Amino acid sequence: MRGRTAGPRVSITGLGTYAPEKIVTNDDLSELAETNDEWIRSRTGIRERRVAAPEQAASDLSIIAARKALDNAGADASEIDLVIVATVTPDMLFPATAALVASELGMTTAAAYDLSAGCTGFVYALSQGYGSIAAGIANKVLVIGVDVLSRIVDWTDRSTMVLFGDGAGAVVLEKVETGGILGFEVGADGSGGENLWLPCSGSRLSDETERTLRMNGREVFKFATRIMSSSAEAILETCGKTVADIDVYVPHQANVRIIDHAAEKLGIPEEKVIVNVDRYGNTSSGSIPLALGEAVADGRLRPGALVLMTGMGAGLTWGSALIEWTIGMNGATQ
Repeated sequence: MRGRTAGPRVSITGLGTYAPEKIVTNDDLSELAETNDEWIRSRTGIRERRVAAPEQAASDLSIIAARKALDNAGADASEIDLVIVATVTPDMLFPATAALVASELGMTTAAAYDLSAGCTGFVYALSQGYGSIAAGIANKVLVIGVDVLSRIVDWTDRSTMVLFGDGAGAVVLEKVETGGILGFEVGADGSGGENLWLPCSGSRLSDETERTLRMNGREVFKFATRIMSSSAEAILETCGKTVADIDVYVPHQANVRIIDHAAEKLGIPEEKVIVNVDRYGNTSSGSIPLALGEAVADGRLRPGALVLMTGMGAGLTWGSALIEWTIGMNGATQ
């Protein structure tokens, strides 16, 4: 499913991120399983990741990021009409983590729900937030991408334990005069769902006794290297843009080899690619907004920049978004 945006211009007007304080290095992991720093770096590009404190859940990370986003947008919590939290690790199945976040922030009348689309969750949520504003259902939307994957990782399985980390990113969406979101391309192929899944986490029971993430790394890698570039190409074609028009490329931070493959296939030069997987690992729905935050901080993301975001994840899902950036370094929308 893809299309150019129509109707009112809608953009990200506020951005906030949060990563837990605790850093777990590759050397730390070598004490838990048969692995080492060289093995991990050569296969993933990851050297460390953040892990939430025992008392921290998805809502806790979300609230910190959301407050920063609201402040960055100059928006009051009472102005938010809808809260969407993209996550595969909610505080609990219900109530929705989004409802808990809205309550804590004082958004007493905002609609709130969680969205599960794996690591593509942030792009999916961004498209739904845009749709709500464009349809006139909401004026301002808070979109949060967050995951606490440390809760569902098997810390004895070196094939998965080395990949994941915890983190959150939040954005405020609203109408703008110029710039903003140009289009989306999103999709899913459920036939590949068995390649990245969490057994015993819903109504389908199995013989599994342990609720930990399972992944067929080879198949997920094959899917990722194909879909990251094809999705990006599709949204560029839909919006009448070319790779040469892209100023900043923000891919899902799953694995540096996947990122490098996508950038090379698309022909995007290294200096335009945002990479922080080496310091955060794969934070799933938190990945793209965390990378956006770094791009703003290092000065590569400025008003007028054409930004391409592409994600893929459990489902198997994928999604790309194209946006003309509108936030200045001081947080003011240009």
